[in-house]
Amino acid sequence: MKHIYVNLKRFDVPKELGGVNSLAPMGDWAKSIVEGIDEHLENYRNDEIEFSFYLPEAHLLGAVAAKKEDSLFGIGSQGVYRGDTSVGGNFGAFTTNLTANAAKSMGCTSTIIGHCEERRAYAEVLSRVGSYDTNIVNELLNESVKCAQAAGLKVLYCIGEKAEEQEQWQEVLRAQLESGLAGADMSEIVIAYEPVWAIGPGKTPPGKAYITKIARFIKEVTDGADVVYGGGLKEDNAPMLASIDEIDGGLIALTKFSGDIGFYPEGYLKIVETYIGR
Repeated sequence: MKHIYVNLKRFDVPKELGGVNSLAPMGDWAKSIVEGIDEHLENYRNDEIEFSFYLPEAHLLGAVAAKKEDSLFGIGSQGVYRGDTSVGGNFGAFTTNLTANAAKSMGCTSTIIGHCEERRAYAEVLSRVGSYDTNIVNELLNESVKCAQAAGLKVLYCIGEKAEEQEQWQEVLRAQLESGLAGADMSEIVIAYEPVWAIGPGKTPPGKAYITKIARFIKEVTDGADVVYGGGLKEDNAPMLASIDEIDGGLIALTKFSGDIGFYPEGYLKIVETYIGR
């Protein structure tokens, strides 16, 4: 099976406030995206492809309400908290935190956990108390993974090495996989590889040989888990990524990187078309 995911980050913020949203007013943003892609994905109904969109929490209900009952894509949350409600236990003391049960109740079918931005946020807090043990981050993410699976959510689990970790990439990625996914049901998990050292303006993305090497390593450590490229599936790298047998899809963020940058449904559909080869 192939997997094509979209992480919409905080792309809902309007440009006058420093964001990239020129699609629609905040209240209509999710609806405009869902309606912009829903009917067009019908072309892939007979293909074995999982489509998912990860949205900021404020837009989850709007996105679920806007999509058709038989839509080919699912709506997912951008992470879940590492604790949750339970019958006879905690009934809701999670102020500011989205729990997996809440996401499931909203209509989410999956969640993205361990994105490099989430890892960085955890690491920044730890650094303020003098801790540089990155495995603590993996352990915290593992708790979120288990909560997600207990609620019945699929998990897109992100891993990746930073520039200063490149020489030890095997040790770094192995720890992120083994510690972060300890005790998890691997049949409901897809791994997204993010080369953190290559993400951002002016940085050179890895080539086919490097991505292939990493994907093979991940499959070896996870006993064959599906692997998608999380460094950004784009129209220009879609043919290359599609040619790698060990890569099972990709994670899309922006669809336009110059001029009026942002995420646009028509750009998304072009990326999907290019990756699938139509």
